[in-house]
Amino acid sequence: MQLTGTGIWEDAPDRNNAKQILREAVNAGVNFIDTAEAYGPQFNESLIAEALHPYKKDLVIATKGGFDRPGPGKWTANGSPEFIKRNIDGSLKRLKTDTILLWQLHRIDPNVPLEETLTPIVQAVKAGKIRYVGLSEVNVEQIKQVQKILPIVSVQNIYNLGNRKWEEVLDYTVQQKMAFIPWYPLASGPDKLADQISKIALKHKTTNAGIALAWLLKRSPNILLIPGTSSLKHLQENIKAEEIVLTEEEFIELSKSEPATAL
Repeated sequence: MQLTGTGIWEDAPDRNNAKQILREAVNAGVNFIDTAEAYGPQFNESLIAEALHPYKKDLVIATKGGFDRPGPGKWTANGSPEFIKRNIDGSLKRLKTDTILLWQLHRIDPNVPLEETLTPIVQAVKAGKIRYVGLSEVNVEQIKQVQKILPIVSVQNIYNLGNRKWEEVLDYTVQQKMAFIPWYPLASGPDKLADQISKIALKHKTTNAGIALAWLLKRSPNILLIPGTSSLKHLQENIKAEEIVLTEEEFIELSKSEPATAL
């Protein structure tokens, strides 16, 4: 998402830099990249294909559909079957692939019956266009509703050290053996957390962002991190987060601070 223009709109300001970041990530061992039809819109998927196709065998490109983009910074859920079908077919073409390994419903549209939204997704799975399906920004009841119609392997909700309103959803994904993909993972929360984070970061000789990512990795084994960046330096720092091992005391100290309900 960071590899687009202002407001997640149009192409990357520096396309060569964006491609370099993607290639460096994969060369460094990253094997999961999250994008969406709405990023650009459409520019982001084409950028990934231009930089990385033909894809490495173990690389998973996950994309999403179900958001209209009327302009920069503007997002409108669209769950109409026709729109979802266009999203899926368009993503296949832009990503230069016959099968999307993980396709996620970006948002559930409250104005369209869920069964209607899911119909083209079910059809795409049966046709081999999609292998696995995930959801984004959903509660437990919504996940259960979708599970009655088709299997769900992942949930992508906002979640970070400073915003833990989806704890129940995270716990449900653990129970259901799903992946949990926290978006906005680098947010570290209210200012009152700054001192604790800085002290722990200093001890581990890392950045506050590194501690925020390390906390997520320790929070649950099913968490799949997607820290976005448009900087090679920050990419390298983010990748090093997996080397940070918080002690139980450090994890508890960070966790006991009351998180914000929204960021």
